[in-house]
Amino acid sequence: MQTSEIRTAACLGGGVIGASWALQFAMGGLDTVLYDINAAQLEKSRVQLEKSLDALETYGAITPERRKELTGRIRLTDSMAEAVTGAQFLQESGPERLPVKRSILAQAEQYAAPDAIYASSTSGLLISDIAAEAEHPERCVGAHPYNPPHLIPLVELTRGEQTAEWALSGAREFYQAIGKEPVVLRRECPGFIANRLQLALFREVQELVVRGVCSPEDADKALVYGPGLRWAIFGHHMIMQLGNPGGFTGMQQMLGNSGDVWLADMASWTHQPEGYAELVQPGIDAEMANFPDYIGHTNAECIAYRDKMLIELLKLHRKL
Repeated sequence: MQTSEIRTAACLGGGVIGASWALQFAMGGLDTVLYDINAAQLEKSRVQLEKSLDALETYGAITPERRKELTGRIRLTDSMAEAVTGAQFLQESGPERLPVKRSILAQAEQYAAPDAIYASSTSGLLISDIAAEAEHPERCVGAHPYNPPHLIPLVELTRGEQTAEWALSGAREFYQAIGKEPVVLRRECPGFIANRLQLALFREVQELVVRGVCSPEDADKALVYGPGLRWAIFGHHMIMQLGNPGGFTGMQQMLGNSGDVWLADMASWTHQPEGYAELVQPGIDAEMANFPDYIGHTNAECIAYRDKMLIELLKLHRKL
């Protein structure tokens, strides 16, 4: 199947990720069906869709007319047959449990065309395991989004042991066509790319807080107002490339082995510290209380601020 032939997408599983995917597909011009076995979850998904559309409209990313158009492209159903029949792209976002994901795939295969691409939003399971009992494992790919998918462009693609090249390349082209930024893992790897980078950084954050070097609030500030600003523009290799007249090679020559002293003092443990939540929750509560009023002091207010900032960043990146 050619990517240009994909006109209809099915989102299998509601919730935060499934509803956000549905909006992403609609924004990409697709007729979209959002499926969940649970009617109550479908209603939550509908409410979430409205909130996401509210943010996009409030912050000038869409017009009222565009909102009406997007709403008209999304249909909710509790029928797997209705969701999958006629869809050329299937995005599964069910619970992160292998038996559940295998069950969703098996049900979808009863109604899906053999060449419909099946993409799993799994955040930790391997697509080889998910598709191990599938009738058509060749059309299954791992497609891990970052939350919320309709605002974060990244999607990490993985090929399973039986994934066909046409399915992987087709998924990559499809996501690119709807404004995503797909990256492809050359081999399966637990945690993929971004989550491993994030966990490596978080390990050092925990180390600094546990050792009493800084508070949770100051660790967050150091990230947001330091490297985070640059990382919102370029990745680490490009930042180093631009930091020296000799490019990346010049930067490496300048730094030499100066980081070895830091590395020797950094965390190397492979088990996260016990009781960390209890240690830092008061500090996180204080951080939120200290935010200026324009950011907010509750989870809901901070989520709204996060979405506003993401929308503005995406405008700068010409993604909205």
